[in-house]
Amino acid sequence: MKNKVTVQPKIKIRKGDLVKVIAGDSKGQEGKVLSVLITKSRILVEGVNLVSKHTKPNAATPNGGIIKKEAALHISNVALIDPKSGKTTRVGRKLNADGKLVRVSKKSGEEIK
Repeated sequence: MKNKVTVQPKIKIRKGDLVKVIAGDSKGQEGKVLSVLITKSRILVEGVNLVSKHTKPNAATPNGGIIKKEAALHISNVALIDPKSGKTTRVGRKLNADGKLVRVSKKSGEEIK
């Protein structure tokens, strides 16, 4: 029996990036990436894909009730926003002057911080 090797996909979007949803119920909304779930190829975006969650009363929420919370989106349903033009772009990688690999916007050629 062979060992199964799981290959993790190369994710080009990182925490803190500004992204736009390009597919699904939240299409057209923009937000900042809160976290990236690499193994599941999903991301959490601030204020996007909100779901209602019923909570019991606890120390944090004494009354309990229904709260709105962000749910994870698949990475393929979002596109990075170009820092220069403000439009969606794909991500490339290049060596900068210091010889370090950096992410680069395909539309403007601008380095993504």
